[in-house]
This record gives sequence, C-alpha cells and structure tokens, in this order.
Amino acid sequence: MTSRAGAPAGDLQIASTVADVLARRAALERPPVSLAIPDAVALGVAAMFRSSTPSGQVLDRFLRTGSAEADALIEAARTEQAYASPEGHAALYCLIGWVRARLHRQTAAASTAV
Repeated sequence: MTSRAGAPAGDLQIASTVADVLARRAALERPPVSLAIPDAVALGVAAMFRSSTPSGQVLDRFLRTGSAEADALIEAARTEQAYASPEGHAALYCLIGWVRARLHRQTAAASTAV
C-alpha cells in the first residue's frame, strides 16, 4: 500500500474525517469498499499509533515512507485496536478500511487492464 499524501493529517482532521466516514458508512445498508478515509488521514492515524512495539513499528514505517505491505498494515492496526480508546479503535478501523479500499482499487485496475 502506498499513500500519495505528502503529510499526515492533524488530530482534528482525523477525528472529523473518521466520524464522517463512519456516519456515511452507517447510513448505507451496503457501503461500498471505496468509502474510506483519504491518504493524509491514513498517515495521520499511523502517526497516532506509531511506537517501539512490532505493530507500532509497522505504523511508523508506513508514516515515514508512505508505504507498507497490506497484510502487515492490517495486522498492525488490529493489534493496536486491542489497546486503543474507542476513538482510536474507530480510527484504526478506518485505516483498515483504507487498506481494503486500496486493495479493491488495485484489483479492479488489474482486471480492467487484462
């Protein structure tokens, strides 16, 4: 996964965007995979949870380089969810959704290119 954002979003932007995306997803019976947080917010969530733990190091690497392996990023977010506040849990849930949206977009692009 690669983020195209130049810088991570700040705390207020993260909080408002996560709340907005979750509300929009909740309003739909079957929300599309593409309904996800933007790249800058994904980086901002990673910044919130980077640490010296193995999962925190994955998030730190994603923050610093803008890229990470999809499975590793999802696993790191799930691990951090176990220790996060409700707000942090929601932000990490949205980060997982961002990864899934990117995977979906890559799969769709690959299938149309064939």
